[in-house]
Amino acid sequence: MTVAIDLAARLGLAAPVIQAPMAGAQGHALAAAVCQAGGLGSIPAAMLSPEGLRAEIEALRAHTARPFAVNFFCHRPPEPDGAREQRWRQRLAPYYREYGLDPAAAPAGAMRAPFSAALADLVEPLQPPVVSFHFGLPEPALLARVKRWGALVMASATTVEEARWLQQHGADVVIAQGLEAGGHRGHFLDDDLTRQLGLFALLPQVVQAVSLPVVAAGGIGDATTIAAARSLGAAGVQVGTAYMKTPEATTSALHRALLGTEASRHTALTNLFSGRPARSIVNRLMRECGPLSADVPAFPLAPAALAPLREAAQARGRTDFSSLWAGEYAANCREAPAAELTRGFIAAWQQAAGVDAAKAAGGAA
Repeated sequence: MTVAIDLAARLGLAAPVIQAPMAGAQGHALAAAVCQAGGLGSIPAAMLSPEGLRAEIEALRAHTARPFAVNFFCHRPPEPDGAREQRWRQRLAPYYREYGLDPAAAPAGAMRAPFSAALADLVEPLQPPVVSFHFGLPEPALLARVKRWGALVMASATTVEEARWLQQHGADVVIAQGLEAGGHRGHFLDDDLTRQLGLFALLPQVVQAVSLPVVAAGGIGDATTIAAARSLGAAGVQVGTAYMKTPEATTSALHRALLGTEASRHTALTNLFSGRPARSIVNRLMRECGPLSADVPAFPLAPAALAPLREAAQARGRTDFSSLWAGEYAANCREAPAAELTRGFIAAWQQAAGVDAAKAAGGAA
């Protein structure tokens, strides 16, 4: 049974509402707006250079003195597989011909970096209050460094087994990531997607399995889902997709235009864009190649071959080859400032918890 730990009190929040880190769809502006409204804003680090990460954290601190989180990936960089890369490029060759592009001109290389000693060296002096991890946890020595500077460590679990593993290996908070969640699945013990559950089946099982606070993620975006998560034992909620139409998000215009429409109601898990399963709005590439393919290079090598196609299609106003990350809440997205959404999520949590909102706001100020 989960130990009752008040995350809001621990972090000085109005309520335990966490903005999901969304690489490619946000920067410090969204995180700062959420922090200022009383939630926990997050900065995604996986696609940032060390200099870019430092700049983002410093910019966030210039906008708010409130606690925030920095998120890192913990994947193991794969060995390049020339045969697999060649199969993938052959699969994409008809699209290159359609757009008049030279397949040989496509770049190669990884587009996302895992947490490392070099990143720990950079981040440690900046002392982020919360550090969250995706795809497990870093090696013990690196995790020990993070904990020594006093950061609260959160990490994603997509199964009960992963939640137990995170507890055994030093996480302070488990984020139960339901199958509804947008972007990358956080799985790290098993690639079998049939073992993963929707949030409202996964959440109570994780709550029973670990003695850590459990944050609910996946399909959360309104008062009803927040109340449901809390009733099933969540110590907090993590919200991502609902923030993607805010003015503070950096969601592309083409991607933004799909959110909140019937087209965004159809999402699926796909490995075509990155090499790992992630939930995206279904587009042409997913329909024609199938959402999951064994030909795709291992994460994170896959995006390189798609980059020229994505850019060429977007120049024509099309999203045929774009990763349109979004969770199953996507069709309900609306345009609103991040602070307004956050205050609504906080009010919903407080109402579900029977908290005196005025007293809670005073305590978090």
